[in-house]
Amino acid sequence: MSTPNRIQINQANAKHSTGPKTKAGKHRSSLNALRHGLTGQLVVMPTEDLVLYESHKKSIVDALRPKGAMETLLVQALADVSWRLNRVAALETKILTTTALEVEAQSRALANLSLHSHRLSRQFEKTAAQLHDLQKTREFQEERDMDRLLAITEMFEERGETYNPSENGFVFSQSQINRATQSRDRERLYDETFEEPLEDAA
Repeated sequence: MSTPNRIQINQANAKHSTGPKTKAGKHRSSLNALRHGLTGQLVVMPTEDLVLYESHKKSIVDALRPKGAMETLLVQALADVSWRLNRVAALETKILTTTALEVEAQSRALANLSLHSHRLSRQFEKTAAQLHDLQKTREFQEERDMDRLLAITEMFEERGETYNPSENGFVFSQSQINRATQSRDRERLYDETFEEPLEDAA
């Protein structure tokens, strides 16, 4: 039985290698092959087809028809170099294709982000509008409740009685009531100030 040569051993070892799984890992693997496979002693990489290499070498040998040991070694070297040159072209194509796919993937990612951005913008605008309407409704109701509170408080004051707003479910703080009372008093003073000249003129 013949002794396995280096190429056969490498090919057998390659069967036990699963290789990188992720896209980034495969891309790094391609670069590693470009960096090491083109300058090292290993001619046929584990990821390459040994049968194709043998066919490639045979075509070179058949074309050049070497005689003697030196010619055979030189033809072998030419076969190996041309094989590696073919690998360069394949790796360049693969890298360019990978880059194009990455750009396409980035374009898809940007398109998806744009869709998400539009969706979130619409959601933001809808939420902001709902908040605005809710706040306007609340503020309107608070103004009505404060007017009622001030009217009831004033009525109790005229009677000389003390009124507790919480008894009727009002939840305003004392500072809010004080500010509203001051604002009412200013409005009354303003109205009285501008009504007096009209009365005098009449």
